[in-house]
Amino acid sequence: MIKPTLAAFADRLSSADWHDAELPPFTASRIKTEVLSGLTVALALVPEAVAFSFVAGVHPLVGLYAAFIVGLITAVMGGRRGMISGATGALAVVMVALVAQHGIEYLFATVVLMGALQILSGIFHLGKFIRLVPHPVMMGFVNGLAIVIFLAQLSQFQIAGPDGIKVWMTGWPLTVMLGLVVLTMAIIWVTPKFTAAFPAPLAGIAAVAGIVIFFGIDVPRVGDLASIKGGLPTFHIPMVDLNLETLKIIFPYAVILAAIGLIESLLTLNLVSEITNRRGGASQECIAQGLANVVTGFFGGMGGCAMIGQSMINVKSGGRTRLSGISAALFLLAFILVASSMIEQIPLAALVGVMFMVVIGTFAWRSIMILRRIPLTDVMVMILVTVVTVATDLAIAVVVGVIVSALIFSWNNASRIHAMIQVTPEGAKVYQIEGPLFFGSTDGFAEIFEPENDPDIVIVDFMSSRVVDQSALQAIEALASKYEGLGKELQLRHLSHDCHRLLNRAGQLIIDSDDDPDYGIAVDYSVKTGILGGGH
Repeated sequence: MIKPTLAAFADRLSSADWHDAELPPFTASRIKTEVLSGLTVALALVPEAVAFSFVAGVHPLVGLYAAFIVGLITAVMGGRRGMISGATGALAVVMVALVAQHGIEYLFATVVLMGALQILSGIFHLGKFIRLVPHPVMMGFVNGLAIVIFLAQLSQFQIAGPDGIKVWMTGWPLTVMLGLVVLTMAIIWVTPKFTAAFPAPLAGIAAVAGIVIFFGIDVPRVGDLASIKGGLPTFHIPMVDLNLETLKIIFPYAVILAAIGLIESLLTLNLVSEITNRRGGASQECIAQGLANVVTGFFGGMGGCAMIGQSMINVKSGGRTRLSGISAALFLLAFILVASSMIEQIPLAALVGVMFMVVIGTFAWRSIMILRRIPLTDVMVMILVTVVTVATDLAIAVVVGVIVSALIFSWNNASRIHAMIQVTPEGAKVYQIEGPLFFGSTDGFAEIFEPENDPDIVIVDFMSSRVVDQSALQAIEALASKYEGLGKELQLRHLSHDCHRLLNRAGQLIIDSDDDPDYGIAVDYSVKTGILGGGH
């Protein structure tokens, strides 16, 4: 199974029109838009990569190399054109404990294993399960993400105090910082009204940076975070012992990082696909993210995944093709190699202004307007996911939201089962079951019947129902046992052929009909071998 999948993926990579049938033609104007979008993204990537490196407890170049390598590989072969990947905070907060306890070499080994797990996820098409994320969870995720991006920018309003501890700006420095942020946002808002030839975020960064540098305004700049000057990333095999003990250390971290990275990447893929109205490939994205992280681990990077904030900057700036993501990665490398002194002069206020506009554009404001028009359970899930996103991280929030949504769905369906009751001229009682029969509705199913008071012949008709799982089969077996114990005849109609095979005690009670439904039942091996619990 694996070889054909890899072969098919290789064929797609070599195909000249790989996902490009829906692209606009590459005119000079389109190329300029894509390249400038990439430049805008690269400028926004620098402080993010440096900040996340500090969070993980590694050198800033480790984050910058990850942003370059992951960004380049996923731009070339990812499942969604226009999506940006790099070092992210959600991964960094998991890495910090590993680096603190075992050192950076174990981090590199973990990133390689993380990438391998992501490649396997893509090969076995596990990315398709992202479809199970309900819309309220997506909206809560987006809103929570917008809040997280906003809160992350607040650290730029802190400066080092006399004792080296970070303190909040006050007085004139705070006024100047806020003024430049507002100016950047105003330029980004106004620019599209006059021209579409220049990405608005880049115009804001360039204008505010020019003002600060020309007038020598004393405000925090990119260089105040750390120097971004460095050389090309070099191949480096992680210096760890290749034994079971090492695997025990890195495997749990690799699993968590792989899951977080894929959840963020696939949700970003869905979000960008909705905005651009173009489909993305989930399995393709999993493989691309995995390959990018494997390479990153061997070249001294901290690993990464899709970045929603930067992806939004790219999309809003007009980036629609792979060229914008490739340009962003190459510009970032150029900053590291030859332009670090220039980039370090950019005021942080300009980049904060860009990210604040991303927050405004990312937050689903419509979700506030529809709160009174959607079910209360959807509102609860949306708010829950938003709160958990802010309090913990995006991956946990999505998992919590999906679990809660599934429980609500099960509860709602459990309450739907009921029966229409009729009596035939011969005196037999007919229960016409309506609603799904599954683990959540078995109690309600049992409460429908009155074995002691029913006549000698009872017919249970499943035409308007569906037997879903093992618990449902067990409920039917238990019902048959009750009527058998009372010496009454129970007939089961309109059950699927799957039920015919799996029901044991009640099997002889099934009445075949030409209009029996045909569907499969979610059961485990014990059911398929005729063991339905309780010793039947």
